[in-house]
Amino acid sequence: MNLPMDLPSLKSERLYQKISSLLIALIEDGTYAPGQALPAERDLAKQLGVGRSSVREALIAMEIAGRVEIRTGTGVFVREPEAARAEPSGEAEFSAADLLSARALIEGKIAALAARHGTDKQRRALTRIIDKLETQSVHNAAFLDEDKRFHLHISDMTGNPVLTEVMTVLWNKRYSPMFTHLETFYADADIPIAMNADHRKIGEAILNRDARAAKNAMRAHLRNVHCRLFADETA
Repeated sequence: MNLPMDLPSLKSERLYQKISSLLIALIEDGTYAPGQALPAERDLAKQLGVGRSSVREALIAMEIAGRVEIRTGTGVFVREPEAARAEPSGEAEFSAADLLSARALIEGKIAALAARHGTDKQRRALTRIIDKLETQSVHNAAFLDEDKRFHLHISDMTGNPVLTEVMTVLWNKRYSPMFTHLETFYADADIPIAMNADHRKIGEAILNRDARAAKNAMRAHLRNVHCRLFADETA
């Protein structure tokens, strides 16, 4: 039997996209009016039966689309309809949590290989990069440049150019609107200090040629980034 030609197309959506679609529908039917605050993340997560990280990413997607305004420390407020720029899109096709999970898996192995295969010259350069990173105390472009240098240098230390290319792709995905907006609204001011403590631990493990410790330190570092972006998730 032939199907009717006017069937709607089906979309494969990430959980945060489904949450944003639901909240937009509630805004459009008047449940939440312009200027009104949405329920707190904790309450939304409880009502929807989802994790707060997914709720936070849904709200970020809505902020990018001009549907809500996130006021740090105050709440998330519905914007006037004319402020909407577009429906939250799936352009990234991944969430920030997905990216950090993938990086932890891949970069943990990269750090282990760097500990085994890095040359003496590369180890000296890694020390200089960490020293330079520790002069950065503000979460800005200069800190991110040095942070990128650190991660890419470790991938170079594996001796495998394909892994360096993979690391470059992973790093560049952190410039997605979702990730940069999360950092803008939720990364604390002292994040460089905390991250540099992690960098030092990773570097020490690599310099000591301790592959296991390097892998664990890198994975712990990326878990810490996740905690910083999704603070109070379990509160």
